[in-house]
Amino acid sequence: MVKLSVIVPFYNVQSYAPDALRSLRANAREDFEFLLVDDCSTDGTPEILERAEREVPGSVLIRHENNGGLATARNTGLDAARGEYITFLDGDDWLAPGYYERLLAAIEELGVDFVRTDHVQCTGRDRKVFRVPVGRRGEVLRPRDAILPADRTTSVDYPMAWAGIYRRELLDRGLLHFTDGLRTAEDRPWIWRLHRETESFAAVGLLGIFYRRGVASSLTQIGDVRQLDFIRAFDEVLEETAKDPDSDRLLPKAVRTYCALISHHLGSMERFEPAVARKLRSMSAAAMRRMPQDILKDALGSMDAERASRLRRVRRRTLGVPAPAPAAVASAGAAA
Repeated sequence: MVKLSVIVPFYNVQSYAPDALRSLRANAREDFEFLLVDDCSTDGTPEILERAEREVPGSVLIRHENNGGLATARNTGLDAARGEYITFLDGDDWLAPGYYERLLAAIEELGVDFVRTDHVQCTGRDRKVFRVPVGRRGEVLRPRDAILPADRTTSVDYPMAWAGIYRRELLDRGLLHFTDGLRTAEDRPWIWRLHRETESFAAVGLLGIFYRRGVASSLTQIGDVRQLDFIRAFDEVLEETAKDPDSDRLLPKAVRTYCALISHHLGSMERFEPAVARKLRSMSAAAMRRMPQDILKDALGSMDAERASRLRRVRRRTLGVPAPAPAAVASAGAAA
């Protein structure tokens, strides 16, 4: 019987895949399986994975004929998973030896639906620890309660799927699959769904997963149209949250987080191709038009001046209201 299934998508990561695979070998156990999903790589990654299937105990290689993106690759792994527990790793990240055994022990001891863990972010030679934004560690908690408050960083703002472990029952209930085809922000609807629809979770101070930031092939580093999938992802969050019995309490958090993401992307326009930048402005305007306007107004009023100003300019576009002319502003000031 397979105790743990680890789903690891790979796409054109020939420089980093050996580190990930060595760390999987250092975590192997006879009842662990490693589902290596090659998302139609065009570099040397497929050959590396073929060797790994022979050399890393528990490895199963699954190939995509067409590139589908991270969400689709993870879904392929989920469909093949046989384990009592599920976790994820990205093909350019790596693990400390014995990490999965400790992670498995944590969820079995706590008896919860899922466990969230801290991680180490690696940028070149720099290392920085990022912690789950949950104050109470090693305790059984109600996921729904960890969504709020709206004006603080909470558990749903720590969406990385690989920073945790999940009971198979969640897979059987349809809660672990990702929205097929999402190229970025695929973790956002997923983490919100987990917090709304499961009964228990815990945060633990277990370090052992190393997230490699700044990889040139990562979508977080590429300013093309795929980055705009965050709008599709958060539209899904709003749509599903609006149907929740606690929607009046939860929607302000969802809207505020959506606005923060829009502002972040608008504030980084220089990394986008010109056509994509124009599309970002247009799609952001349409997204704000779809939000509940009373909640949006409150969200803007609670944000810092720089982000709120950026978003209000977009909102004026949604309402068709021109920005005040500089001369008019000066005249008003003089009259005052």
